[in-house]
Amino acid sequence: MNLIEYIGQTVSPSKVVCIGRNYLEHINELNNAIPAEPVIFLKPNSAISSQLTSHNETIHYEAEICFLIKNNTISGVGFGLDLTKRQLQSELKAQGLPWERAKAFDGAAVFSPFVQCPANLTDLSMKLYINDELVQHGLVTHMMFQPEQFLHDISSFMTLEDGDIIMSGTPKGVGVVIKGDKFHGIVLCNEKPILESYWTAK
Repeated sequence: MNLIEYIGQTVSPSKVVCIGRNYLEHINELNNAIPAEPVIFLKPNSAISSQLTSHNETIHYEAEICFLIKNNTISGVGFGLDLTKRQLQSELKAQGLPWERAKAFDGAAVFSPFVQCPANLTDLSMKLYINDELVQHGLVTHMMFQPEQFLHDISSFMTLEDGDIIMSGTPKGVGVVIKGDKFHGIVLCNEKPILESYWTAK
C-alpha cells in the first residue's frame, strides 16, 4: 500500500476521492458544462506517489488543495497534483465512458506531506509555481462546492475511512508536465504558507 505523511506519521489512504469541475474558470478553460452537484471520481491507492513523472507521454498537471479525513471529518490539508492523460480523457468522455484510464493510472496522484487543518477552511489557498513562474492560484472561497458541502455529498453514498484523501478541484492554469520542470507547491492560510513541497518532473 502506498503511504502519505500526516503530522510526521505515515498513513495509507484506502482511496482518493476527487472533486471535478469545482472552479468556474477551469470549467471554462476546458469548455466543460457547469455541474449542478459535485462531480466525483476516484483514484486508487496504487495511484498515490510522492514523485512527479512525465510518463514519457502528454500528461497534464492539475494542482489542488487536498484534505485528509479522520473520524469522518476534515482533519489534514496538503498539496496535490492530479495528473491526467487529457487526450485520452477527452476520447473517453466523447464515448460516454469512465475516466479511470486517464485519471487512475499508477503515479497519477502526487502529494505533499499533510499538516493539521486550520479551524476555518475558507482561509486556505494554494499556489503552484513551475520553473519559478506562478501558473495556478486557487482559493477555497472560489470553489463552487465548499469542503463541508462536498464532504457531506461524498458521505451520503460512500464510507470515508481514516486517512482517505479528498482532492478538491483545480483552478485555471493546467498544462503539460515536461521532464525536468521544477514544481513548487504551496498551501497558504490567510496568505501565509503552512506547507511547501518541491518536485522535479522525471
